[in-house]
Amino acid sequence: MYRLATSPRLMIVSDLDHTMVDHHDPENLSILRFNALWEAKYRHDSLLVFSTGRSPTLYKQLRKEKPMLTPDITIMSVGTEITYGNEMVPDEGWVEVLNQKWDKKIVSEETSKISELTMQSETEQREHKASFYVKKEKAQEIMKTLSERLVKRGLDVKIIYSGGMDLDILPQGAGKGQALAYLHQKLKAAGKLPTNTLACGDSGNDAELFTIPDVHGVMVKNAQEELLQWHAENAKNNPKIIHATERCAAGIIEAIGHFKLGPNVSPRDVTNLSDAKLDYFDPAYEVVKFYLFFERWRRAELENPEVYLSNLKSACSPSGVFVHPSGVEKSLHDCIDKLKDCFGDKKEKPYRVWVDQVFPSQTDSETWIVKFKKWEQTELVEIAGEEQQGCLTTVVVSSKGVKPTEGLTWVHMHQTWIKGTTCDDWVF
Repeated sequence: MYRLATSPRLMIVSDLDHTMVDHHDPENLSILRFNALWEAKYRHDSLLVFSTGRSPTLYKQLRKEKPMLTPDITIMSVGTEITYGNEMVPDEGWVEVLNQKWDKKIVSEETSKISELTMQSETEQREHKASFYVKKEKAQEIMKTLSERLVKRGLDVKIIYSGGMDLDILPQGAGKGQALAYLHQKLKAAGKLPTNTLACGDSGNDAELFTIPDVHGVMVKNAQEELLQWHAENAKNNPKIIHATERCAAGIIEAIGHFKLGPNVSPRDVTNLSDAKLDYFDPAYEVVKFYLFFERWRRAELENPEVYLSNLKSACSPSGVFVHPSGVEKSLHDCIDKLKDCFGDKKEKPYRVWVDQVFPSQTDSETWIVKFKKWEQTELVEIAGEEQQGCLTTVVVSSKGVKPTEGLTWVHMHQTWIKGTTCDDWVF
């Protein structure tokens, strides 16, 4: 179930809307900064967990709209559903936990008696979650009434109010915090308890995340009043929970640095990528750095572009081959020469490139194979259809004859289209 053979160095558990994803950041720069940091420095030995109030339907919709990474684990529907990996395989053990003292039919009967409750869309009604809208001034009174009625009916439930309008009724054992506690127990049983866990949130339904023992917490700068109030009443003097000075994903990066959990400088914040030299070979960083260069090249954001191009050519083997998704092969040097034709072709346009699931594996003392997904965003509007272009990419890099400060030599690149996406570009 877990891809890591050892304990994760860091486990980030983050809410999505207004935490990892900033809906007031039209160019998505905050989350793209996090993406570059995670793939360059954490993906290989850490776990990324998204914990959202969204149902699977709305979660998948958000993934089409925003440049989100693929998490290792997804907690959805306010902690009532846990799934793993790309295929979103459900955790059946969690389902058994939630079935205790829960009856969705009884919940429906009692909520139907309260006229102030407005049912949310059908996609948000899940096996272990009933969701409604309610006006802020009525919320506390209704929560108290509902709780009393459901207890009389023999249920043990949890009622969560968040966002100033959303009311969710769950089994008592559910919730974002309980789901995290369950995952910790499961990882511990497998001998893979994370060295550090960072919980990230902005609203009331995230408060539970910060109550789990030995968890660091960050309330992003734009955290809602209900979460700040919870913190003031319950955890004001807890040094393990901070209120970030940065919004959303930028606040998560800030917390990584504050708690000294690992590297916290995103490659996107490195102005001159050619100066970003390392004292060890790091194929994941090389991949992230290359595609940041590719984005900046097409946006004409590079000074001395000819120097960059020369450096890039020297980093590619003269016999290196690029296999286009169409199956046609070209030399890497020919492809680099072709880059000259597209310099600035995306200037002042909402063009962004990011990589996802960067997994390097060393095949011998001098060679690495790196597999990842490369995505391009071409519009500010919803990313869908032709506006999101993706390739499954495999590269071979070598350290033969070079020093770590010089970077790795690119020997081979092979791309295939991710289902449903195409692009006419010939370059990388």
